[in-house]
Amino acid sequence: MNNSRYFKNAQCEYFPCHKMQGDFFNCMFCFCPLYGMGQECGGNFVYTKGGIKDCSNCTLVHSRGGYDYVIKKLSQK
Repeated sequence: MNNSRYFKNAQCEYFPCHKMQGDFFNCMFCFCPLYGMGQECGGNFVYTKGGIKDCSNCTLVHSRGGYDYVIKKLSQK
């Protein structure tokens, strides 16, 4: 089911980059386009002691509805 809204690369050396429940995993946004939004991204992240945004626990862009969420957030900027 790879198309313009969904892509899964199970052969990637980093797959899966996040632990998720179920089989659905969207690799479309391998690097999150919302990263630069800081706290406004809406994802599950923390800042490290060094001030770096750690998105290890965020699965928002990889989940069902993630594509639509990203497009909506980007259109609000």
